[in-house]
Amino acid sequence: MAKENTGTLRVTLVRSTNGTIGKHRETVRGLGLRRMNHSVELEDTPAVRGMIRKVHYLVRVETA
Repeated sequence: MAKENTGTLRVTLVRSTNGTIGKHRETVRGLGLRRMNHSVELEDTPAVRGMIRKVHYLVRVETA
C-alpha cells in the first residue's frame, strides 16, 4: 500500500461559483467552502487533491 501525505491544506474560495458548472459548485460545497474568502483546513489526501484539481480556478491552496 502506498504511503499517503498526512499534512493539512488550507483551501480558500477566491472566485465566485456563479456561472460555473453545476458539478464544480457541488465540489466546492463538498470541500466545505460556503462563501467568498471562506477558508477551511482539510487533510491532505488523494481524494481532496482530486477535488481541488477539479476546481483549481476557484480556490487558493496553502500548506498549513
